Amino acid sequence: MSHYLANLRDIEFCLFDLLGREKVMGTAPYGEVDRDTAMGMLEEMKRLCENDLAASFVEGDRIGTNFNKATGDVKLPESFKKSYKAYIDGEWWRLDAPVDLGGMKVPPSVRWAIAEMVLGSNPSIHIYASGYAFAQVAYVLGTEPQKQIAKLMVDKHWGATMQLTEPDAGSDVGAGRSKAVQQPDGTWHITGTKRFITSGDADLYENIVHFTLARREGGGPGTKGLSLFLIPKFMFDLETGELGKRNGVYVTNVEHKMGLNVSSTCEINLGENEPAVGYLLGEVHEGIAQMFKVIEFARMMVGTKAIATLSAGYQQALSYAKTRVQGGDMKVMNDKASPRVEIIRHPDVRRSLMVQKSYSEGMRALVLYTASIQDEIELAIQAGNKEHAEDLEKLNDLLLPVVKGYGSEKSWTLLGTESLQTFGGSGFTQDWPLEQYVRDAKIDTLYEGTTAIQGLDFFFRKIVKDGGRAIGLLGKEIKAFAETGGVHTAEKEALLKSLGDLNAIIATLVALAMESQTDAEKIYTVGLNTSRCLMAVGDIITAWLLLRQADIALEKIPTAGKDLEFYNGKIASAKFFVTNYLPHITADRKIIEATDNSIMNISDAAF
Repeated sequence: MSHYLANLRDIEFCLFDLLGREKVMGTAPYGEVDRDTAMGMLEEMKRLCENDLAASFVEGDRIGTNFNKATGDVKLPESFKKSYKAYIDGEWWRLDAPVDLGGMKVPPSVRWAIAEMVLGSNPSIHIYASGYAFAQVAYVLGTEPQKQIAKLMVDKHWGATMQLTEPDAGSDVGAGRSKAVQQPDGTWHITGTKRFITSGDADLYENIVHFTLARREGGGPGTKGLSLFLIPKFMFDLETGELGKRNGVYVTNVEHKMGLNVSSTCEINLGENEPAVGYLLGEVHEGIAQMFKVIEFARMMVGTKAIATLSAGYQQALSYAKTRVQGGDMKVMNDKASPRVEIIRHPDVRRSLMVQKSYSEGMRALVLYTASIQDEIELAIQAGNKEHAEDLEKLNDLLLPVVKGYGSEKSWTLLGTESLQTFGGSGFTQDWPLEQYVRDAKIDTLYEGTTAIQGLDFFFRKIVKDGGRAIGLLGKEIKAFAETGGVHTAEKEALLKSLGDLNAIIATLVALAMESQTDAEKIYTVGLNTSRCLMAVGDIITAWLLLRQADIALEKIPTAGKDLEFYNGKIASAKFFVTNYLPHITADRKIIEATDNSIMNISDAAF
């Protein structure tokens, strides 16, 4: 039996009832996809994920990767390769490939709904298949010969990696030491060492193109001196794609990790024994800006992966709670002869399940709401509405660290404290998939910048640098909904109060950031609270989306038929979340307003 059960009913509800995505379908640029087509794709992916892709999830973890240090090659379990082949043979790679190269133009909302199921059933398949999204970057930003490289990447189904991190630099990308020296033929020779490189090697494809940041000879310090190079594992004929000699880029180690064991996380050496030949992307030295096209995709993917895993964990916990018989009903707990009941009848188990339900469904809506903004960006650009497109792009930029930082942190925490906990001691064993979910999900809080880094990015780049425009537009939309009255008035009043507390939090932190211009230590007070601010924003958005769903569900109940309990569940989870989690934002406001810098003055030895 598959470990994975897709929640397609909720995905459909989010896409069409909550977000009205049918309005962008069937016309340019999404003319190939109407609602029926989208649902057909989702239903087929549900079948594929619950069977072919999920089939190797456990064995991939248990066997992991097989690294040959002498050759620098990585081999994967046959069962995993079979699952990956099923994904490729189904031509799902077309969702990420450039349209000009055989890709299919689908709304990002549909693309990420499909991705959720892949990432929930066997996340490493989606990760290894990122080469098509990388090809999109090379095709859009590259020179004509590099567009041909992108074509080969798609036609030949090559892999790709993103090489930023170095052993001594870590998240401080601008401290990277990898060097690039231009050659007379226009190519570059790159030297250095990269670490924690996802999909650094695999026997899934014949070639890999490494998208590598390096400092060009004469390039200045920091990120501005970095350029982005395409470095193939094997050199190749540009016209035919026929492989030539081995390039000087070698895997020297594969990390032994806590989880996600079938995903090869590699240390890679560039140019140690022979030149690592690379091509400057676009023939322009704009490495960090170019790489951010990949990073933004990766952050969306990581947040979606985390939230998909929480949904999978909740489905497992719910199924277990409905069948596991233990203890008597609490009302008659002193009667030892009373019937034993399923654990879903116990109050704290029901509380735990509702926490999992409200967060997993609310954060799914967060992912798809963010993806719907990406839908609208393309429509605005096509319509020539530049100002609207810019506003939407800033809103998307604002939401990405929420999807990634908030989504991954909440999912990892809830998988361990609620989903696994539902199983009791059984959850700690490999008899159930929860322990693997927990191990696999921890990386999501670390991938593409830790939660603390997401908090800093969110506050300083997406609020302060933006002048508060995007957060202001989002706040106005939430406020307008909270003031609609009608049904769920008490919950909307609570949302409005929490929004006021959030605005006060942001105002406090912005004021402190401004004061730090003359009193430098004030910036510490901001740094102590940026992650707290990010989490508060995530809870506000989640509450807002859950309440919107509850309003819709209430309207549908009179004609609900077999969906009656689905809609009742929507209303229950929204009310539960508002009652149990929005009050935390009032507390967060008080904590932030009372924060001082005393912790910064404690000696290191006192810790």
